[in-house]
Amino acid sequence: MFQLKTTPFHERTSKLCLPQNWRRWAGYLVAGSYELTLDREYWAIRNSAALIDVTPLMKYIIKGKDAGRLLNRVVTRDMDKLKVGQVYYTGWCDDEGKMIDDGTISRLDESTYRMTSADPNLRWLSMNAVSLDVEIHEVTDSLAALSFQGPNTRSILNRCCDVAVDGLKYFRLMQNSMDEIPVTISRTGYTGDLGYEIWMDNKYALQVWDLLMAAGADYGITPVGILAMDMARVEAGLFMIEVDYTSTSHAWIEPQKSSPFELGLDWTVALDKQGYFVGRRALEREKEEGSAWKLMGLEVDWDGMERLFKEVGLPPQIPGLAIRGSLPIWAGNVQVGYASTSTWSPLLKKYIALAHLQRPYYEVGTNVRMEITVEHHRQHAPAKVVKLPFYEPEWKKK
Repeated sequence: MFQLKTTPFHERTSKLCLPQNWRRWAGYLVAGSYELTLDREYWAIRNSAALIDVTPLMKYIIKGKDAGRLLNRVVTRDMDKLKVGQVYYTGWCDDEGKMIDDGTISRLDESTYRMTSADPNLRWLSMNAVSLDVEIHEVTDSLAALSFQGPNTRSILNRCCDVAVDGLKYFRLMQNSMDEIPVTISRTGYTGDLGYEIWMDNKYALQVWDLLMAAGADYGITPVGILAMDMARVEAGLFMIEVDYTSTSHAWIEPQKSSPFELGLDWTVALDKQGYFVGRRALEREKEEGSAWKLMGLEVDWDGMERLFKEVGLPPQIPGLAIRGSLPIWAGNVQVGYASTSTWSPLLKKYIALAHLQRPYYEVGTNVRMEITVEHHRQHAPAKVVKLPFYEPEWKKK
């Protein structure tokens, strides 16, 4: 009988999770939220410091003489340019140039890398490692991880880390310690704010949690679940596998698949790197011909939406969390795409969505309409296509 696992932080998170609204993530139980509403958790991300358990991320250690060569073969980034102590965000594709998964790759030393992903990728890595001098070890269940996001996180880390993190640059990592507990800290995250991710052996998880909570007490540190993180990542224009795109491993039909170009990941596709990588030829063709689809931002016109509700005597009904569901998008009488995740942005005071749009409707400034439900009836709210991200604070990369 299949049984969901708990993370090494469960002894703390289970006592704090007031609504007991647990979510499944890669075979683990994680807190959806710790409070009955998301307000305080969301604002902790944007105003103070959010502590998020992200242990269920799939994690692999790839090491050996050909470790870099293997990664260059399977991902779209140029791994020859990744320096020790640096982190890449990247996707990886099938032979048709469609996305299998996305995640981060950290170079821990000259011949050792750590790869994270949403879905299991051990078989895919092993298939591509044939004849290469490389070892691949999954460490998902032995390596605990916390995402620490918000403008106060640097100050809190400086309180409890043995080495200050002031010099840690965006998408870099450092070896550090907290009260002599070894940790790796990377300047990464999934909220679009100033943030870090902290990696540690399972046996130290509770001690690290307690140290952070004590150090952050004066800075508004708040345990945050994945529902508030969902709202923040939409504001940051960050997509989610099996929500905003379907892995080719799970797609039933071709239209369900997406390329890096269609997802706005042009900057991660290094067509100038040396040698073959999986999907290269298909991506070269798409680069030349242009993409049929693009993932863009959508801002729903508040006045237009308000009028639709006013017609039935109601104020606008705003969702209290991000909606992971397909909403058709129209131009004239033609459906030209769909929103995959939509949310009210408490910070921007706008109803926003991540939208897949067909050419030429994905051009910035295009006026479209998004389907909403008003008192059980489908209506079309006016909206405009915008660039992603919706929100990017100046301190994110400083």
